[in-house]
Amino acid sequence: MATQVAHLDFERAIADVEEQINALRTLARERGLDVSSEVVALERKLDDLKQDTFANLSPIERVQVARHPKRPYSMDYLEMVFTDFVELHGDRQYRDDEAIVGGWARLDGEPVMVIGHQKGRDMKENVLRNFGMPHPEGYRKALRLMKLADKFHRPLITLIDTMGAYPGLGAEERGQGEAIARNLREMAALGTPSVAVVIGEGGSGGALAIGVADRVLMLENSIYSVISPEGCAAILWKDAAHRDKAAQAMKITAGDLKGLGVIDEVITEPAGGAHGNWEETAAALKEALVRHVGELRLLSRDALRRARWDKYMGMGQVRAAR
Repeated sequence: MATQVAHLDFERAIADVEEQINALRTLARERGLDVSSEVVALERKLDDLKQDTFANLSPIERVQVARHPKRPYSMDYLEMVFTDFVELHGDRQYRDDEAIVGGWARLDGEPVMVIGHQKGRDMKENVLRNFGMPHPEGYRKALRLMKLADKFHRPLITLIDTMGAYPGLGAEERGQGEAIARNLREMAALGTPSVAVVIGEGGSGGALAIGVADRVLMLENSIYSVISPEGCAAILWKDAAHRDKAAQAMKITAGDLKGLGVIDEVITEPAGGAHGNWEETAAALKEALVRHVGELRLLSRDALRRARWDKYMGMGQVRAAR
């Protein structure tokens, strides 16, 4: 459970009220005072403040929430949403990439394959996880697990949370681009139900490599984009300081992408964001997964492939060249 959270700039007023509540409770405990009515009033104020603040976030503020260091990661959801998780390692070619985790688990009692990006909580873990940026062997591990799911016709669930695939020299030498491209092709052809969820950052091909699913969902304060707002600003305006303008123009929020038809559903986060209430977020995620997997289970392999083809071919607009 996330109890101690770092506060973002726009959460300062929320933090102040939380401090007042904690101070009153400490005073009551130390001096034996009854401050229940005051605490109840402040808790109501806190709830209203959270609702108002998070209902009116700008795109760049949602970027900050998506990157929040206390936001639940894939392994956290594996503990809260799934049971009986058995992690599988390695791509059978080079090594095991800790930036991608995956294995068999049960969702509401039913066996599924789960694959997700995994970031670290501290520097040591981030070095191990490479800040959630997979190498090609990570995507090859993911493909191996996808094919296992397809072989046994078990639903595939992917949890997306990466700033992008690792762009280092070694990764490129070992075929980063090819590994991502192969995953796109193979995911499009799977004969088993698949659901992808953007739980934090969905960055470029690094996210898409495990995101070509029958249903694509996003947590309310997650983002999904071809490039980061800072990267976009650096290219267009030669200055990353224009990231607010870039985030607005890029349409990277869950609401924007649902309106554009890129994703299928926005999963509502509790007031205060996923980082403020892990359990409620996990419950909402589980409900959505159970519902979508249940619907997709009713389709045959051929029907799944046809529906998936229609879904992705129907995105965007084609304009004739002049």
